[in-house]
Amino acid sequence: MSERISLKVKVKSIMSSPAIIAKADDKVSDIAKIMDFHDIGSVIITDAEGKPIGIITDMDIIKRVIAKNLNPYEVKAKDVMSQPLITVDPDTDITDAAKLMSYYHVKRLGVMYKGKLVGVISSKDITAIMPELIEIIYEKARIEGLIVTPGSEEVAVGYCEICGQWSDLLTFKNGKFLCKDCVEES
Repeated sequence: MSERISLKVKVKSIMSSPAIIAKADDKVSDIAKIMDFHDIGSVIITDAEGKPIGIITDMDIIKRVIAKNLNPYEVKAKDVMSQPLITVDPDTDITDAAKLMSYYHVKRLGVMYKGKLVGVISSKDITAIMPELIEIIYEKARIEGLIVTPGSEEVAVGYCEICGQWSDLLTFKNGKFLCKDCVEES
């Protein structure tokens, strides 16, 4: 059981693309309308040449405009955006992207490929796929015999496949992982 299961998921597999953008001189009211129209919580802000320079989030609008009683019809995106935009490559592992988010205390990263903005990845995107990844890793370990060996009474941790309760001590019996109570009943 010294083998380590590796399952790499790349940013490009779960990022939102294309990224929704606005110009640095756009009014916050227009940015809010863009967010509402696309049902998103952030917009990448670009300079006059289209180069990404920052990001404005729904929280930026709340904290830097609404809470300060500023007029969103007058305030420009460049005045309240978070900058610089932290970016990753599409081939970056999502674990590395999550570490980058944690390090910089941000929830979204721009995704750049060959100098061009190609998408956005959020902490929500990453957490949304975690249950599926855990199931895949668990099943892969089971298939490769890293959790149980056929014919053994080796134990694992997880949910009982009969009652659905969490157990720190599952026993593999009759092709299923069972908790202590369900083993005794069968």
